[in-house]
Amino acid sequence: MGAVTSAASGTSAAASKKPQQDRSRATRQRLLEAAVACLAERGWAGSTVSVVAERAGVSRGAAQHHFPTREDLFTAAVEYVAEERSQALRALPPQDRTAVVAALVDLYTGPLFRAALHLWVAASNEEQLRPRVTELEARVGRETHRIAVRLLNADESRPGVRETVQGLLDMARGLGLANLLTDDAARRRRVVTQWSEVVEQALT
Repeated sequence: MGAVTSAASGTSAAASKKPQQDRSRATRQRLLEAAVACLAERGWAGSTVSVVAERAGVSRGAAQHHFPTREDLFTAAVEYVAEERSQALRALPPQDRTAVVAALVDLYTGPLFRAALHLWVAASNEEQLRPRVTELEARVGRETHRIAVRLLNADESRPGVRETVQGLLDMARGLGLANLLTDDAARRRRVVTQWSEVVEQALT
């Protein structure tokens, strides 16, 4: 009888633990999304743990349970952004190179990149943050390059192809920087059209 009671008790404990884990994951997700939104809208200086916690609808204590320091929170937020960016690229259907170039530029001119950019600026002045962001962005850069090569069906064994792909990503990043100050969509479309022709000629 005791064994049956013990087994039932164990099942009940496991059942109650799962909703708690689900709630914890949901809280973490809300904090990450709030941190990204705050970075994009307020920059580093205006994005404190308290502000993020309030936006996420959780207490500061709950935020610090998941992310003990401000650096932990925002590094995790940009890692989350990076994975979202990579997933969006990996999910792109097969299409022509012009559409791929446009999709890559969209990646660098949206709110996710804007949030990452604010963290870069902060990392340039924050000793604790800099090595973490540098390592993260290096990893993101390699992953983005790999995905771009696949999407463009680029043969990097050919001279100049690797540099063309990297130049495309650098150009897209530059448009993202320009977009931080002004949204010149018309000019951006002309640049995308020109770069699409450059890429097509270089990779064909």
